[in-house]
Amino acid sequence: MAQQQIWQWSTRTTLLASGSEKVFYDVLKRSMDILLATALIILLLPLLLLIALLIKLDSPGPVIFTQERVGAKRQRFGNYRFWVVQNFTFYKFRSMVRDADPSLHEAYVKEFVEGRAQASPESGGKFKLINDPRVTRVGRLLREFSLDELPQLFNVLKGDMSLVGPRPVPPYEVAGYQARHHNRFAAPPGITGWWQVKGRCRVSFEEMIRMDVDYIRNASLWLDLKILFLTIPAVLSRKGAE
Repeated sequence: MAQQQIWQWSTRTTLLASGSEKVFYDVLKRSMDILLATALIILLLPLLLLIALLIKLDSPGPVIFTQERVGAKRQRFGNYRFWVVQNFTFYKFRSMVRDADPSLHEAYVKEFVEGRAQASPESGGKFKLINDPRVTRVGRLLREFSLDELPQLFNVLKGDMSLVGPRPVPPYEVAGYQARHHNRFAAPPGITGWWQVKGRCRVSFEEMIRMDVDYIRNASLWLDLKILFLTIPAVLSRKGAE
């Protein structure tokens, strides 16, 4: 029961108050998120429908996989704006069999956070589960080109995520964080980010945290645009994907 309570962690936690200097950037970032996410959904609608059809034909179960993830949102109190950490419902195209047992991934994440996971030659030097029996045939193709991530555009429109930001993580990963690791929650979670384009699945947990914090400290609209452009060759090269 104690473990279940930890993994269902959803207490709203206030972190890192910020002044007015970031307000203009926040407004521009949110405007860009809405415009680009809307445009991409319209442009990619035929592809989204095709993927949905292939998933239904390949294996029984829902098209969309939902999971609780941990992210941050800004809230205002008087003249102060705060990051508030909370759970949200995260969308992906289903790439696994229906009702897949999550314990395999939970065990690996625990090892990764604790620094015990190793990047093996079999995985191409990646910190990633390989030969996962839960992944479907269509799911492997979707993951290879990161197409399973496309429904997160709707998370962006809802305001749960941004196009660019630290990777959103499940509560059972946060349960293993030390206090300093929570600094990565001083930004909205993103579909892509500095870790995704520069170190995806190829760096240790501590290095991933460092990359996320570096992004937060240097966040700007130009950096966000740079990361968005770098995402294109990263996806096409299938860097870190399975």
